[in-house]
Amino acid sequence: MKQLPLLLFVISTFVQLSTVSFADGRSINIDYNVGEKRFSAHLEKSVSSSKGTVFIIHDWDGMNDYEKSRAKMLSEMGFDAVAIDLFGVDTKLESRDDYIRETGTLYRNRTEFRARISEAIAAGKSIGVNSQKIIIIGYCFGGAAVLEAARAGIQADGYVSFHGGLKTPENQNYSKTAGPILLLHGSADPVSGMEDLVSLINQLKEAQIPHDAEVYGGARHSFTVPGSRDYDKEADEKSWDALTRFLARIG
Repeated sequence: MKQLPLLLFVISTFVQLSTVSFADGRSINIDYNVGEKRFSAHLEKSVSSSKGTVFIIHDWDGMNDYEKSRAKMLSEMGFDAVAIDLFGVDTKLESRDDYIRETGTLYRNRTEFRARISEAIAAGKSIGVNSQKIIIIGYCFGGAAVLEAARAGIQADGYVSFHGGLKTPENQNYSKTAGPILLLHGSADPVSGMEDLVSLINQLKEAQIPHDAEVYGGARHSFTVPGSRDYDKEADEKSWDALTRFLARIG
């Protein structure tokens, strides 16, 4: 595993646990600061002996019940699962304009983007999750954030992008990536088209990063999100199965 770049540790983290009353006693919130901004992640502890920890990065509308439900699914598979927060607990997230503002802020400031990912993972690790295996996954904006983490060299045993933005920013590459990458993408995604997928695969090949990709014919951008106009039940189920197989391979 490669070490994290020093710049990611410039912003200090203060972690405070806030226990939530759940029947199974396995769910807690992890409250922490990045600089002076407050954040809160959500942990679902494994229902059995933990196989490792999966960190889940949210879509552009922030960390909500969707990511918590995925964390619950992963805990039932034997993983500690942490749904992390990249926007902050006091951030207004009520409309498309809000989502564009928050994602745009991080896309324009990659140092801050990487620091928030790094510090969220550090906060999760600080409370005693199984750090022997670390996997980072994400959806849409979160899928792009996973690839940002991979390029930053943030330590993980694997990275999984569900319908994420696939373009590589100028002056970035995958030379510091610490583990294999799995790309799960729809062939009709209007945000990142097939040409972006091909370009990324070529970059990973040149960087000698182990990688796999599954393409779901006709699936659009947010194919894993029930209730969205792009939801595709078959692609959703196939992509979760691909994640399950990926976790088994690196576990």
